[in-house]
Amino acid sequence: MSWIEALVLGLVQGLTEFLPVSSSGHLTILGTLFGMNGEENLAFAVLLHVATVLSTIVVLWKEIAGLFGGLLAFRWNDDTRLVAKILLSIIPVGIVGLLFKDTVEEMFGSGLALVGCMLLLTAALLAISYYARPRPKENISFRDAFIIGIAQAIAVMPGLSRSGSTIATGIMLGNKKETVAKFSFLIVIIPVLGEALLDVFKVLKADGDMSFGAFPAGAMIVGFVTAFVAGCLACKWMIEIVKRGKLIYFAYYCVAAGLLAIFLS
Repeated sequence: MSWIEALVLGLVQGLTEFLPVSSSGHLTILGTLFGMNGEENLAFAVLLHVATVLSTIVVLWKEIAGLFGGLLAFRWNDDTRLVAKILLSIIPVGIVGLLFKDTVEEMFGSGLALVGCMLLLTAALLAISYYARPRPKENISFRDAFIIGIAQAIAVMPGLSRSGSTIATGIMLGNKKETVAKFSFLIVIIPVLGEALLDVFKVLKADGDMSFGAFPAGAMIVGFVTAFVAGCLACKWMIEIVKRGKLIYFAYYCVAAGLLAIFLS
C-alpha cells in the first residue's frame, strides 16, 4: 500500500465514520479498487476506526469528562444513568464480537454485492427515520438504549452504516436528534477500542512487529493521522446535520453508492 492510498482511505474513513453512509462499505469498495483482499481491508479498517474513535473523544471530551465526574460522585445521577445506558447498549455488539467474529471477518471478503445491498438498506433506514413522526421523548430510556445497541450490532455488516443505523433507530423511537447523535458516537468507543486492542495483540503475536501484516509503517501513520483529523471535522459536522434533519440527502447518496457497488461486483 502506498502512502497516497493510505491517505485516501484515511480521509474516506474519517468522513464516512460519522456521516450515515457506511465507512466499512466505502473502505471495502476502495480497498477492492486498490487490490486489497478481505483480511487486509478489515485490518486497515480497524486501525482507521481507532483514529476516528479518538476524534470522537476529542470532539465530545466535555460530555465524556462529565460522565467520569458523575461516576466519581458515587451516586445515582444523570451521568451515571447515561453510563449505565451506554454499557447496556454495547452488550449486543459484544455478543456479536465474541460469538460471530469469524463470520463478520468472512463478510468483508464476500464481495461488493453484499456491500451494495447493505448500503441500500442504510438508505431505507434513513428515509424511514426522516419521514417518521413518533411521540418525542425527553431522554433516551434504557429500553431505547438496548434497541439502539442491537442496531449497532447488526451494523457490523459491511455497507450497513453504524451511525446511520443507530441514529435512525433512535429517531424512530422518538428521541431528540442531537441527543441520539451524541449517544451514537459515545457507544462506539468501548467496542472499537476493545476490538482494536485484541487485533493489535494478535498482530504483534503473529508478526513480532508493528508492520500490521501487509502495511508499511509509513502508510499506517498517514492513514491514522488523516482519519483522525477528518474525523474531528466530520463529527462536529454530523451533529449539526442531524439537528437540522438533513438525513434524507444521505439516503439518496447511499442509493447511488449501493447501486454502484452492485454494478462493480
